[in-house]
Amino acid sequence: MTIKSWKRRGEWLELMPGKVVTGSSDKQLAAEQWLLTELSFPEKLLRQLKANHGIQLAGDRLRLALFASQPIDVEPRWADMDVLFEDDFCLVVHKPADMKLHPDGSRADHAITLDHAVASYYEINGIDANVRHVHRLDEDTTGPVLYAKNAFALAKLDEAMRRKEIGRQYVAIAEGRVSPELSKIDAPIGKDRHHKQRRRVSEGGQEAVTHVEIGEVWEHSTLVRLRLDTGRTHQIRVHLSYSGHPLVGDLLYGGRPDAIGRQALHGEMLMFNHPLTGALIEVRDPWPSDFWQLAQREGKTQ
Repeated sequence: MTIKSWKRRGEWLELMPGKVVTGSSDKQLAAEQWLLTELSFPEKLLRQLKANHGIQLAGDRLRLALFASQPIDVEPRWADMDVLFEDDFCLVVHKPADMKLHPDGSRADHAITLDHAVASYYEINGIDANVRHVHRLDEDTTGPVLYAKNAFALAKLDEAMRRKEIGRQYVAIAEGRVSPELSKIDAPIGKDRHHKQRRRVSEGGQEAVTHVEIGEVWEHSTLVRLRLDTGRTHQIRVHLSYSGHPLVGDLLYGGRPDAIGRQALHGEMLMFNHPLTGALIEVRDPWPSDFWQLAQREGKTQ
């Protein structure tokens, strides 16, 4: 179901479920059933709201305490950050190169991660919410990262990830001339027992599927766009290296060194259904300058 009308009032979300609830002899039960059937409301969260008096009926309105203040549970550390999309449920921000997604938990870790930057953004803008990213990006991969701003959004988006309903399109520059026949790489990925950081194609690994679309073919490299059916660690890097076309700059997987100083990989689009309304959200992230410059250098070598 698509929710077209909703309003936030402080910590409360207001919905208008209609006569199926307001005309019922047991409005509370009808409201709960409506939430479960029409919104696919997470049952655990529904029980928590009931226990904390977070469900109210006021005339023709159903009120849910979805925006109750939560502690910012990551240390705020300011960094300049590009916000690509934001509303009361979701935040999408650009992750730059050379930035980890989240702290590693060690006391000696003083680097600013994207989670730290989001925590600072929340603090500055008076957003009392836990810092919860929905998916991951490698340290040196750039692109959009989706955050859930409340427990309802997190539960719905986590479920969407499990169902493979969150789409991510990447763009990369791979070595050599990639054949148009390479449209799908279906090869399981596991840990490399000889190298702690690496992954490798392995018969005993986890299922991994990458779809490949040729963009531009240059003399020494190819611009490719990629979509993932799965989200294994280093999946694109492993699969393209396995196919004989490692990413330019990806020294870990056999790529040649380049001034870009990292793997030439960028997440250029994120697609997901809004956790409340169901509307399709498409967030585009422009190429960063180092990727543009590499593409121009590679194109000039023709």
